[in-house]
Amino acid sequence: MTETFDADWLGLREPADHAARPAEILDMLRHWAADREPLRVVDLGSGTGSNVRFLAPRLPEAGQWLLIDHDEQLLARACASAGAAVQTTRMDLADGARLHVLDADLITASALLDLVGEQWLRTLAAVCAGQAAAGLFALSYDGVIEWTPALPADDAVRVAVNAHQRRDKGFGPALGPAAAAQAAAAFEALGYRVLQAESPWDLGPEQAALQEQLMDGWADAALEQSPAMAEALADWQQERRRLIRAGLSRVRVGHVDLLAVPPDP
Repeated sequence: MTETFDADWLGLREPADHAARPAEILDMLRHWAADREPLRVVDLGSGTGSNVRFLAPRLPEAGQWLLIDHDEQLLARACASAGAAVQTTRMDLADGARLHVLDADLITASALLDLVGEQWLRTLAAVCAGQAAAGLFALSYDGVIEWTPALPADDAVRVAVNAHQRRDKGFGPALGPAAAAQAAAAFEALGYRVLQAESPWDLGPEQAALQEQLMDGWADAALEQSPAMAEALADWQQERRRLIRAGLSRVRVGHVDLLAVPPDP
């Protein structure tokens, strides 16, 4: 896996992640899990444990958590702050064959599916089906970036960012904004019932630091994708930064949460 994430960035985004999670997905998950306690839950790409911190108090049926990431330092932070009894395993998830060692009732991940390739995703769906495990995949980016107030370069930046999202992140050419739709198709082909719900970030002046980090990251991605945009990107960043720091900026970032539950025996 070539994509790595800084603990400070993960901490900055966590409140927005948690606020975006849709209630209807959790309601369906709790209904499915009601007669399957205690659950064995595997969290893929756990980072500092944001997903378990969100889910643990909302899934009292969960009896065993296994957190998986390739970064030992992030896993150590997750273990210390999870708020639940967890085990951790260091694993490079890019090797899809290693998914077959998983043993779970629920396999979950947050902000992961848009990084992976189609074959990796199909392997994950097959691993879930092989043990009748449910899949809960949160915050897959869907390609929507809407700034208020709008600037002339916004669309060009978004197009470049979305093209960059499809670059290989270590799992093959990434699905990027198509991830949720591809996941739904993969699970439905195996007989799963799938529920999707929007989980956007709606960031206002109170999330100025997150807005600025996003803006800088998108500018870097757009420049890498389209070097000819350098001058326009510099102007765009300067004006966006001014609006953010003046408390005049809002941005909506589209995500999709997906729950796939296996067919009844």
